[in-house]
Amino acid sequence: MPKADNTYRIFISAAEPSADAHCAALITTLKQSAYKIDFVGVGGAKMAAAGCQLLETTVARAAMIYNAFGQVSFFYKLIKRVTRFLQSNKVDLVIVCDSPAFNFHIAKAAKKANIKTIFYVAPQLWSWAGWRIHKLRKCCDKLCCILPFEQNWFSQRGIDTTFVGNPMLDEIVSPLSSYRKNFADFNPKNAHFAILPGSRAAELATLWAPMQQIALSLKQKYPNATFTTVAVDSERQKALKADQIPGFKCKYVIGSVSETARAADFAIVASGSATLQVAAAGCPMVIMYQSSKILWHLLGRWLLTTKYLSLVNILANKELVPEFMPYFGSIEPVLKSIEILLEDKNKLAQTSDALIRITEPLAGQKACQKVAETVIKMLQ
Repeated sequence: MPKADNTYRIFISAAEPSADAHCAALITTLKQSAYKIDFVGVGGAKMAAAGCQLLETTVARAAMIYNAFGQVSFFYKLIKRVTRFLQSNKVDLVIVCDSPAFNFHIAKAAKKANIKTIFYVAPQLWSWAGWRIHKLRKCCDKLCCILPFEQNWFSQRGIDTTFVGNPMLDEIVSPLSSYRKNFADFNPKNAHFAILPGSRAAELATLWAPMQQIALSLKQKYPNATFTTVAVDSERQKALKADQIPGFKCKYVIGSVSETARAADFAIVASGSATLQVAAAGCPMVIMYQSSKILWHLLGRWLLTTKYLSLVNILANKELVPEFMPYFGSIEPVLKSIEILLEDKNKLAQTSDALIRITEPLAGQKACQKVAETVIKMLQ
């Protein structure tokens, strides 16, 4: 039952575009409940539009590990500010979404203020930094994970965990078999490519230029090839257009990853949640991720505990699609892998089938609704 005054306050923390979208959808869903809930937090424009009072906009500063150092001062001050807010204001629940490097601190502040905390999207401790599980146990009251195998992994380590499905695939109608691509009459000379350079500023800065160079090389070999590039919002689209290299031509669309992948024969994708949307469309792909070569050799390669790095290959437990993670500068290996696949109709068809199979369990689960139900239970 709702409490006496029927009013709750939830603090929500997001630090990147995908988390901003997930949290905005969650806010919208919770507003449709019988509970009166005020939302305050840190995040982006989508959360604000959904009705969350933002203490600070964080999404524009989303960064990967190799350039995160430039944001240390900003986030350090923000953590202090959020800590003071949680200690001096009545908050019934804290929800942190993704970005564990930042949100572990927010969850820790919530614990100090004796506020229950939900982690929405599990930190990938199963991939690296497994020793941080004890930190998660201390500051997480409920974990809502979005990959099927995560529920057992975290539950076995003492975390109250529920698999809710993947919010990126909430609106995709299951079964996915209708999205399977037919390559029987496919001619690579007429191929249509989807280019997804990511949503973070760091991804655009490091992947957009080489992705265009790959496209130009493909255009030379396949003269009738066409390209569609997806931007997460109008601001990112402007940035992409401003950095378009001479000779490259494409159609730009905003936010339509699934639709674009369904219309494409092949995709060039920045590693992240978008790879699952492309997979659910049955679209063969290569996956790229840029990192500091020095940091990778000094730390990254030794910290990782999984054989594969992309979500698609982790789910498949094999290299279902080529992954260049990290990508260090030469486009030749990426280009070669694409050309090999384009010339093999059977391989393309098999890949499309396999991508559908691994994403089927994630689709149409209504993750947002399940998280909202968990939130209501915790408020009670």
